[in-house]
Parts: sequence; structure tokens; C-alpha cells
Amino acid sequence: MKLKQAFVPVLITVSLAAILAVLNWGNILPVPIKVLAFSRWLAIGSLFYYGLKKKSLTTWILISMVVGAEIGNDYPETAVKLQVLSKIFLKMIKAIVAPLLFGTLVYGIAGHADLKQVGRMGWKAILYFELVTTVALFIGLGAINISKAGVGIVQPKSLHEELPKVAPQTWNDIILHIFPENIAKSIAEGQILQIVVFSIIFGIGLAMVREDKRMPMLKFTESLSEVMFKFTNLVMYFAPIGVGAAIAFTVGHMGLDILLYLIKLLATLYVALVVFLLGVLLPIALMVGVPIKKFFNAVAGPVSIAFATTSSEAALPRAMENLEKLGVPRKIVAFVMPTGYSFNLDGTTLYLSLASIFVAQAAGINFSFAQQLLIVFTLMLTSKGVAGVPRASLVILLGTASSFGMPSWPILVILGIDELMDMARTSVNVIGNCLATIVVAKWEGEFIENKAENFLEPEIADNA
Repeated sequence: MKLKQAFVPVLITVSLAAILAVLNWGNILPVPIKVLAFSRWLAIGSLFYYGLKKKSLTTWILISMVVGAEIGNDYPETAVKLQVLSKIFLKMIKAIVAPLLFGTLVYGIAGHADLKQVGRMGWKAILYFELVTTVALFIGLGAINISKAGVGIVQPKSLHEELPKVAPQTWNDIILHIFPENIAKSIAEGQILQIVVFSIIFGIGLAMVREDKRMPMLKFTESLSEVMFKFTNLVMYFAPIGVGAAIAFTVGHMGLDILLYLIKLLATLYVALVVFLLGVLLPIALMVGVPIKKFFNAVAGPVSIAFATTSSEAALPRAMENLEKLGVPRKIVAFVMPTGYSFNLDGTTLYLSLASIFVAQAAGINFSFAQQLLIVFTLMLTSKGVAGVPRASLVILLGTASSFGMPSWPILVILGIDELMDMARTSVNVIGNCLATIVVAKWEGEFIENKAENFLEPEIADNA
């Protein structure tokens, strides 16, 4: 009851701020700028009050996004300087990923000594990944051919930013990229797929040695996993600040007016992603019996982090922890989730198919349907492993444009709104990987239903 009472001032103040903004924007009733600003900050104050009553980490992250957007709008110069806070958060998260993956994967494989299950989970996960990402490719392809967002785009007379020169990727490059030559280098560069491959082989090797040699390392990896989850909880105290700073920087250096720039392309992507979520992922979740409300509670926090930071990697530790609390065994979470970060980039593959045809449309190149299929299937291969790097998909797009003889200037045009596009596609990547992990757990018959029924989202007071 107290929580509902706390929501009343939020509803009133947010409604008031929205009404004043609409009146001013539509020139129905001019409202002084100071009054508009006061109404927005009053609404934010009520959100803070609600957050204090709710005590939910996800709630505080969402509130911080609103605060960050307001700071970016009202004080853009200050907001740009806040980027250092978001970079601190990202650095701390990246410090978690490699030891967390190593500890959970090695313990999950060697601790259960069921190497057949590893292979079985592997082919099930890859089959699911490829089917779903292929559907995402076709949705992106269909969306851009319907909207024709690139038709009529005029090449700017002067381009002030330089794009990196990217050579076309060969099959050898793609295959070699999977395997680590130096695990320390892979960790330093954030190569998730290479860390996963190393950890799997290490875990298999550990499972094959005799027990007196295996147990010390097994206990070490188990302890390492537990410590890294606690490490994650400590870092999450800083999440609202890091996420708010990321949003403040985005709005501060881009401005809210960026929404009006290339709005057709932006709308095409967001509509296509919503169609994918509602038309593909939701039916899959219902078919396998995923508890939708609990699943939403579990992914809300990780998705909000991914949205603000434009990095799936930033959401990985919290997503893994929440999925385990939801009822997915740690060995399955540790195997499927990070593997999906390289093979199940639903949002990124949809975006890449859409963006590549946008580039062709802007350049006035008419590809046949067969040629478009060749482009998007090439993208499906070359996009593996880009989830951990913000806006790395632009590099993939450049390589593909080079391979198919397309100019790079339309990609430079996309740069203007790429951060807003990256927020959406990264969020879908996280949702898709979380769902894939549950699907594999259900497929293996190891999803723990009663844990899902008792799932509670983390409270800010319980994170330590």
C-alpha cells in the first residue's frame, strides 16, 4: 500500500510536466522555459521518492536514465564531462567478465564431468542461435525494403569525420578469430568468444585428469565464480551513476534534436525490432513455457544497463546472476549466455541487414533479391563476436560495403544516429540471449520451475 501511495505523486508530477511540454510544443499555450524545467525536476524529485520506497536496483537504474537525460538537456557541457563516470562503470564491468566466464565455465564442465552434455548443449544452442538470427536477418531485410529509408538521401558536401579503413574479411579470418593464440591478449581485448573457447577446452582437460589433481583447481574455479558474483554486486552499487552518466553524455553531445535527423531510418529499425520481439521471441517464450512476468523482471535491469551503455558486455554479469536465480543451472548459464554473445546477436544481425541495404539505397545501387540475400548471410558470419564493443557493428558494415562495392559515405550519415540505434539493438541482443539460455535449459529438462516462481529482482540494499 505504501508503494502505491508513493506512486501517486509520480503520476501527478509526470503528468503535469508532460501536459506543459505538449502545450508549449504545440504552441497552444507558451510556457516559460523556467516553468518547464521546474516541472521536469519536480517530476524527477517524485521519482527519487518512489525509488527510496521501492528499493529496487532496476528502478534506480531507470530513474538515473531519466535524470541523465534531463542533465544532458539542461546542462550539456556538464553532461559531456560526466562520460568519465560511465567509462569507470564499463571498465569495472569488463574486469568482471573474463574471470567470471572462466570460473563458471570450467566449474560447470569439470565439476559435473558430463562431457556429453557439453556437446549436446553446444549443438542445441548453435541450432537455436542460427535459426533465430536468420529470422532476424529477414525481418531487417523486409523492413528496409518496405520503408525504403535510404532512397533520396543526398550525399553531404563535406564530411567532417573519417571512417576507419576496413579490409573485407575472408573465411580464414572469421575462423581464426574464434581461437585464442594468447589468453591474456584475448582477455585484454575483450574477445568473449576466444575466452569461451579457452575455458571450454580447459574445463574438458580438467575433467580428464585424476581426482587428486582435479579437485584443487575445481575448488578454485568454484570460489572464483562466487567471488566474481559478489564483485558484480559491489559494482552494481555504481550502476545507477554509470548508466545515468552514459545517458547524460549521449543527450549532452548529441542533443534531443537528433531524433528528427534520419527519423525514417531510426523508426524503421525500432519498428523492426519490436516486430522481432513480439513476433518471434515472445511466441518462443510462450511455446517453451517461460514465466513471462518473472522473465521480464529478470532482464529489466540488464537490458536497461545495455541500453544506456550500448554494450551487451556491461549487462552480462547481472544477466547471468539473474538467470541463475530464475531457475537456470549455472553450468547452462555459463555455457549458453557467453556463447550467445558471439552467435546470437539478434538485434545486431537485424540492424546489419537493414543498414547494409540502406547504404545501397542511399548510393542508388539496386541489388536483386538474390544479391541482398548474399549480403545479409555474409553479415551473419562476419558479425560474430562484436557484442562486447559499443558500435563495433559499424566496422562490420564498413567491411561488407567494401566487399560488395558500396560507398562508405552513407555509413557516415548513419553515424549521426548510430548511438540511438545501438541502444535498441544491444537491448534486443541481451533479451535474445537471456531467452536462448532458458530455452536450452528447458530443452535439457533442467529448468528449475520453483526458483522462477520465487524470483525477486535485486534490491539495492541487498547487493552486497
